Amino acid sequence: NKKVKYMNVIVTGSKGLIGSAVTEHLTVNGHAVLELDLYYNHDLTNEDFVKSWFSKNKASALINLFALNDHVDAARTSNRLMDISLKSFEKYLQINLVALFSVCREFARNNDSGSIVNFTSTYGMVSPLPGLYDNDEKHIAYGVSKAGVIQLTRHLAVHLAPKFRVNCVAPGGVRHNQDDMFQSRYGAYTPLGRMMEVGELLGVIDLLISNNSSYCTGSVYNVDGGWTAW
Repeated sequence: NKKVKYMNVIVTGSKGLIGSAVTEHLTVNGHAVLELDLYYNHDLTNEDFVKSWFSKNKASALINLFALNDHVDAARTSNRLMDISLKSFEKYLQINLVALFSVCREFARNNDSGSIVNFTSTYGMVSPLPGLYDNDEKHIAYGVSKAGVIQLTRHLAVHLAPKFRVNCVAPGGVRHNQDDMFQSRYGAYTPLGRMMEVGELLGVIDLLISNNSSYCTGSVYNVDGGWTAW
């Protein structure tokens, strides 16, 4: 393996479930993490803020974990296809795609080279299974926006090369606050038989921000327990 290089790493969505784990992991391993999150009143849908922040903060890698997601928990509301508003559809696209493009572009504009790691989802490649959600659905715009993340990643990988590498991680469901019935159903649809633990994403992130992936760009890395291999 090539020698690990300590670096400045920008993590968006740094206070979320995955973002917190990634931030802690990178910090423990000697990297300097620059955090972007709503917790700090960072609004990544505000182009002026994004332009200003990235002009002042340089880094070798950008990990994009911010996203709008309708998590499966007790607070979840109905998202049936025939009931959702177009406004809610637009919000997913605004945050998960438009703001993501803005962030990636400003990173590339303000650095000479680097690695960008975007996060899509299994639902960016396959439809959510109706049987997982009782009489409800996963919001359609979540999957649509995450499919767009894959194409955004590929476009950027081509047009920002060779100075920047741009890749995409596609995680399956991460175990967190779902009830036992949901976890059991999810495991039944997964070759590995369970949901993911958040720490199981850290290895692929280490790979993609390091020189060990120096010839990897424009790719999607599935970390889903085999969900999309059926």
